[in-house]
Order: sequence, then structure tokens, then C-alpha cells
Amino acid sequence: MDLEIQQRVKDLTEKHGAENVVVVIGGAEGESAGLSAETVSAGDPTFAGPLAGVALGLSVYHVVEDEIKEAADAGVYDEQCGMMEMVLDIDEIVNELKSVRKEFAKYSL
Repeated sequence: MDLEIQQRVKDLTEKHGAENVVVVIGGAEGESAGLSAETVSAGDPTFAGPLAGVALGLSVYHVVEDEIKEAADAGVYDEQCGMMEMVLDIDEIVNELKSVRKEFAKYSL
């Protein structure tokens, strides 16, 4: 997660409150998605960005998780994410995000 996005997440959380912010990510691999999820929940693990040492505890989901898929318009979701679902290792991504939420998230949907 680049430094600009980290700052946006931090600013939005300060403005709206952590309990009102849900981050939806779309990384193509479980490991990279997990790193992004950890960054917005526990703080930047590289200690390089605005979220270094800042544990926001945010709830974070991947766009292919059921919670997000069910909340989206089915036609739009299929158009925007349908092809992605065919090539990604969904189970790996979901397991990684669930693990991060369980360990670090203070809020949930």
C-alpha cells in the first residue's frame, strides 16, 4: 500500500471515526492483500509510511469476499470482478484477510 493511500486512509479515519470506515482492497495475491490489510488494521509493518506504528483497527475486506460481493449490485460486480474471480486464488485471499481481521481488526461490518 503506497504512502499516499495510507495517508488517505488515515485522514478518512480521523474525519469519520474508525468504526465508520471499511477498507475494500483488490490485491491479486493473498500475501499482498494480507500486507495491505495488516497496514490499515495494525499499522505499516515496514515502518515507512503514515501508518507506521498507527494501529487503526479498521475492518478490511477483499472485493471477492462474500460480504462485499453480496453488498454490490450483481450486474456491476460481475462486469467489474467476474473475470478476476476466475484467475485468483480466492481461498488463499479470503483466508489471509480473515486471519488479519481476527488478529487486528477492532471493527466489523
